[in-house]
Amino acid sequence: QVQLVESGGGLVQPGGSLRLSCATSGSIFRYNTMGWYRQAPGKERELVATIIIGGSTNYAGSAKGRFTIARDNAQNTFYLQMNSLKPEDTAVYYCHARYLSYDYWSQGTQVTVSS
Repeated sequence: QVQLVESGGGLVQPGGSLRLSCATSGSIFRYNTMGWYRQAPGKERELVATIIIGGSTNYAGSAKGRFTIARDNAQNTFYLQMNSLKPEDTAVYYCHARYLSYDYWSQGTQVTVSS
C-alpha cells in the first residue's frame, strides 16, 4: 500500500517562505517520479515541480528561481522549499509519486499567502 503523508502548509505573508514535506511509504527509490502540484480555487490542478529517480528536476515557469524540490533518501521524504511567496501561490498543494504505472496523491495541504 502506497501512502504519501504531506505536511508543512499554512499561512504566510508575501515574501515569506514555507517548506512542504511528503513522506513516502517504503523506499523512495521505487518511485519513478515524484512531484508537487497545486490547485487554486476555480482552477485546474497544475504542476509545480518534479524530480525523477535520477535526480533531474523540472519546474513550472511560475516556480523557477523561487521553489526548490529535493529529496532525502534516508528519510524516504521529498520536499518543496518555497521562497519569495506571492499571493498567487495560494492553493492546495499535493505531492505525487508514480510507482510502476500507478499515480499516488497526498491528501493536500493549504498554502495561503496573504498579509
